[in-house]
Amino acid sequence: MIFLARRIAFYFAAFFLAITFNFLIPRLMPGSPSDRIIASFQGRLNESQIAAIRKAYGFEGNLWEQYVTYVQSVFRLDFGISTVQFPEPTASLLFYGAQWTLVIVGLAIFFAFFIGSFMGIHAAWNRGGFFDSFFTPINVMMNAFTPAIVALVLFYAFSLQLKWFPLGRAHDPNLMPNWLDLKFVGSVLYHATLPVLSIFLVSFGGWHLGMRNVMINLLNEDFVVMARAKGLSENRIKYRYVARNAILPQITALALSIGFALGGALVTEQVFNYPGLGKFTFTAIGARDYSFIQGQLLLLTCSVLVANLLSDIANVILDPRLRGR
Repeated sequence: MIFLARRIAFYFAAFFLAITFNFLIPRLMPGSPSDRIIASFQGRLNESQIAAIRKAYGFEGNLWEQYVTYVQSVFRLDFGISTVQFPEPTASLLFYGAQWTLVIVGLAIFFAFFIGSFMGIHAAWNRGGFFDSFFTPINVMMNAFTPAIVALVLFYAFSLQLKWFPLGRAHDPNLMPNWLDLKFVGSVLYHATLPVLSIFLVSFGGWHLGMRNVMINLLNEDFVVMARAKGLSENRIKYRYVARNAILPQITALALSIGFALGGALVTEQVFNYPGLGKFTFTAIGARDYSFIQGQLLLLTCSVLVANLLSDIANVILDPRLRGR
C-alpha cells in the first residue's frame, strides 16, 4: 500500500506539471489561436468581438488569471473551441477521434501482446528448436519494418488492387452509429481490419522477442531448478513460475503501449483515411489548431499516467515482493 501511495502521489504531481507545461507552451510561441482567428477577419471585428474571442480561447487577463481559468476548464473537460472545425468544441472532437483510435490500436495491441507473448514463451522454452529457429528470425525482420511501409503495402494490395476492403472511413456511412447493432459493429470491424493488421504486423514481433529474452534469462534461476527437483510438471513450471515472472516487464511495456494508444496511429490513420486522433492531430498541427493540440497532449498524458498506475497495481498483485514496500 505504501508503494502504491507513493506512486499515486507521483502521478498526481506529474499530472499538474503536465497541465502547467500544456498551458505555457502555446503562450511561449508567437501568435495564439485567438490572434489567428482575429487576423482572418481582416479588421472587420470591433473591440467587444475581439475581447469575446480572446475570452473564448482563454487569453483574457494576466498570465495567472489565464492559468487558473485553464485549470478550471480542464477539470470541467472544457478544452476550448477548435479553430479547424470552428465552432466545434475540442472535447467533442477528441472523444470522437478517441473511440475510433481505441478500436484499431486497442485491438492491435490486444492481439499483438497475447500472440507475441505466447510465441515468446514457447520459443524460449524450446530454445533452438524448430519453432524458435523459424519464427524468431521472421519476427526480428517484421519488427524492423516501419508502420508506413506495411500500411501502404496492405492498402495498395487489398484496397486498391483487390478491392477487398474499403478505401477509408470507420464504418459504412449509410449506417447509424449504434454499438448495440451487430450490423454496425460488423461494419466497424470490416473497416478496421487493414489498419489493425498493419499495426499488429509491426508490433507483435517485439512482444515475442521481449518475452523470449526475459524467459531465457530466468530458465537457469534457482527457483526453476528447485521446481524441477520437486517434480512439478513442465507446464506448471513454464507458466506458473517462469512466465509469471517474465511477464512483469511485459506488463509495464503493455501499460505504456496502452497509454500511448490515445496518441493515435498517425501514419496508419493517414494511409487508411481513418478518422482517429492521429489523423485529427496531423490536421491540427498543419492548421495550428492550438486548442486541439493542447487537448490531445493532455489526453495522451492522462492516459499514460493512468496506464502506468494500472501497471503498478498489476505488478503488486503479481509480484509479492512489492506488497510489503
